[in-house]
Parts: sequence; C-alpha cells; structure tokens
Amino acid sequence: MTTDDPILARLAALRAGDLPVHGGRTMAYVYDSGLEGLDELANAAQAAFAGVNGLDMTAFPSVVELENDLVRRATALLGGSAGTFTSGGTESCLLAVLTARQYARKERGVTEPELVLPETAHAAFHKAAELFGLRVVNVPVDPDTFKVRPADVAAAISERTALVVVSAPSYAHGVVDPVAEVAQEAERRGVLCHVDACIGGWYLGHLRLAAKEGQGAPDVPEFDLTVPGVTSLSVDLHKYAYTAKGASLLLFRDAGLRRHGWFAHAAWPGYPVVNSTLQGTKSAGPLAAAWAVTERVGTEGYAVLSTRVHRTTVALADGIERIGGLRLAARPEASLIAVASDDPDGDLDVFVVADELGGSGWYLQPQPAFGAAPATLHLTVTAAVADEETVRLLLAELEKAVGRARDLGPVRVDPEVVEAAATLDPDALTSEEVEIALALAGVGEGGRLPERMAPVLAVLQALPPKLSARLLPEVIGRLYRI
Repeated sequence: MTTDDPILARLAALRAGDLPVHGGRTMAYVYDSGLEGLDELANAAQAAFAGVNGLDMTAFPSVVELENDLVRRATALLGGSAGTFTSGGTESCLLAVLTARQYARKERGVTEPELVLPETAHAAFHKAAELFGLRVVNVPVDPDTFKVRPADVAAAISERTALVVVSAPSYAHGVVDPVAEVAQEAERRGVLCHVDACIGGWYLGHLRLAAKEGQGAPDVPEFDLTVPGVTSLSVDLHKYAYTAKGASLLLFRDAGLRRHGWFAHAAWPGYPVVNSTLQGTKSAGPLAAAWAVTERVGTEGYAVLSTRVHRTTVALADGIERIGGLRLAARPEASLIAVASDDPDGDLDVFVVADELGGSGWYLQPQPAFGAAPATLHLTVTAAVADEETVRLLLAELEKAVGRARDLGPVRVDPEVVEAAATLDPDALTSEEVEIALALAGVGEGGRLPERMAPVLAVLQALPPKLSARLLPEVIGRLYRI
C-alpha cells in the first residue's frame, strides 16, 4: 500500500514487519478464504457499523437483528436454540464457564465450583477459572491419541463440578475428544458439558453437510449441540467462517441456560444495564462484518471451502509423513496438523525447523512438549493453502528446513541449569533471578526478542510449567517499552 498521508504511511510501515495475513504462508493466527472481494465486503460492512454501539439494542435494533441472523444460521448447523455474539473464542469460553458457575450456584447450590478439563483444553478455560474462582481438575489424555478418556472424566466429576469441557478439535493436536461419551456421563451426573469448537465448529459442521451431499468429504465425529448432554458450544466466525477478527458465537441448548451468564443491574441512578457479554460498550462493526461475510459465502460456499480444506489437510499430512525425521503427532481429524520429530537420536529439533522455515517466509507455530505430548509444529490449514502448488512448495520448503536443522543440530539446555531452576519458587522470584533466567533463554534488555526463537523455547520447555508461566510475562513485557 502506497499513500501520501504520513499517518497511513506509518501504519503501512508497521504492518510491513508483521506476518502476512494472506497467501497461506502464515499457518496460525490468520484465516484466509482465498476468495476475491470478501475482505472488501467485510471492511465496508464494518465501516458502516463502526459507530453503532452494541451496548443497547433498544437504541440500535439493527444489532439484535444481525445477531439473531448469525445465531439462527449457527444453530441450524450446530444445534441449540440460543446464542450470544462475542469478541472471540476467549470471551466465548469465559462466558461458558461463567454461565456454568452461575447455574451451579443457583440451581445446585454449589459454592466451591470446579471445572473439569482435559490437559489439552485451551488455556482460555484456565483463564476463566482464575478470573471466576473455579478450581481446575485436570484430566490426563491418552498418550497415543491425545484424546481424553471418558472413564477419566467420570472419575473427575464430583458434586462440586460446575462444567466439563471437551474439544472439537483440540488446538494442539487436531483431534476430537469423545464428545458423546463424555456428555452422556456429565448428563447422568447433572453437570453441564461444553464443547470447545472455536476452531473446528464451522469447519466440521459444513464438512458434515458436504459428506451428506456426496461431495467426497469424510464422516465427522459427533461433536455439537445435537449430542445429548451437550449444553453449550463455542464456535469462532473469524476462523473458518473467514470473517474479520472479533467474531465468535457461544451457543446454548436453550435461552434459560444462556440467561445465567448475563449481567443485569438496576440499583444505581443511571440507565438500566443488561450485558450479554463481558463488554459493555462495543462496536457493532465486527458483528456487521461477520453477518455480511456469512451471507455472501452461504451454506453451500462453506461446504465447498471445508471440503477443499479437508483434501489439503490430508495431502499435507501424507506429505509430511514422507519426510524423513518427521511424524504426525496424531492423524488430524479436522484442519489442524501437529508435526513432531521422529529422529531416534534426538538430533532433529522442531524448534530449529521452525526457525529455518521462518527464513523461507513460512510460519509454522512451535508448541513446547507437555506431559506425554512431544514438542510439535502446528499447522492451521485454511482455504488459501488449498491448491496443489502451495502444498508442493510448503512440503519442499519443510524438507529443506529439516535438512538445514539437522546440520545445525538441536538446542541443548544445560541440565544442571534446569535442575537449579527447578528449585526456584516462581511466586518468590527476585528481580535478579528473573534476569538470570531470561539471560539463559537468550532474552536480554532492549525490547526485542531474538531472531531465532528455538533457544528461548527450549529453555521455557525445560523449566517447570509454573516457572515458565512466571517468566513469560517478563519476556513479553520487554516488548512494551513505556
């Protein structure tokens, strides 16, 4: 973008240092449909509603009309009979937990609520537990499939359980938890069950439609609100509905359950307050953009895009399995691929592979090892990647990156340093200890992260998770200089 306006020129210069959002080479964080004119439509719709305040739908009835249309489209696809438009997956997950906590308090008298989570559940649920005062009960997953086992969930449910969560799919490994079995057990115990389908719901729902219409799509596991016992489901529109950022839906089995998550207040001299989300004032721009894009693409269009993504995911997964030294952590059941090292000598470091790919213009997201799960590279496959040439280029660059990573060798972390760090109390770290730990990870002063992130990730991965979590804000905090 070229412009004579110095303000816009500055923005363009800043964007030049970001990962690209189009072209399919950024395989996390962005979702590109590859369809011409869709961004322009979304931008025009967002601009038309940018000044509309979503706080009060009685003053701006257009807001509730657009939201009703989106929820109606989503429930027709995924079941349920009520929903709320939110700013993104994190807010949808937060509201699901808040709703469950309030329901457990009012309907079951639970005063010390617990949240049952597979260890693969998204971090947003841990954030919700911290914000809303729930105790997390972590459930291990099968070390081979990375799916939670229904029997383990059943053993974790107690009289204090407010909510059980399953993923469709899990972000880290792209597999779908056994939703029907877990939901059945939750229902038997009188507990709510939430499906985190933020990344997969729109894709899987339309892939299921494509399968029914004989478009060559595979059978889709049971995962949505049509499954008995599932009481809520989160699905992001700014992922596989390809809408502008800031668009998600939290769907409920009924409006009565949804009401438990709303906030209302009249005991003050101002206007009566009713909030369906964590926000009060909010622009209706993202809502209008999401509505416009879903109207333009339509059900048939999404079924076609989902089928295209499925075929590309299979092609990439098959191609990755042919690259020496790499393996799939799990066979993908949605559009996410997790790639691990298959080097028996430990000489191939996937973090180094990621750095090498970055130098070739590709971003694959590094995921540190945790529990039985190995370190992996995450690929989110979108419609923009869904052509044979892009797949060929990516696989070729990945194979070259593996060769260069072998030549460089893995990042080695001094085991004595790790042993010493394990004795530190994350809650009592001094500023000097923080500086030492960050220096070991290659993060110094200056407000910039190192160009190669493999050494940083290797150190954070080797440390106890609680210590890594203590250091992460220190790492990111250095980017903010004021």
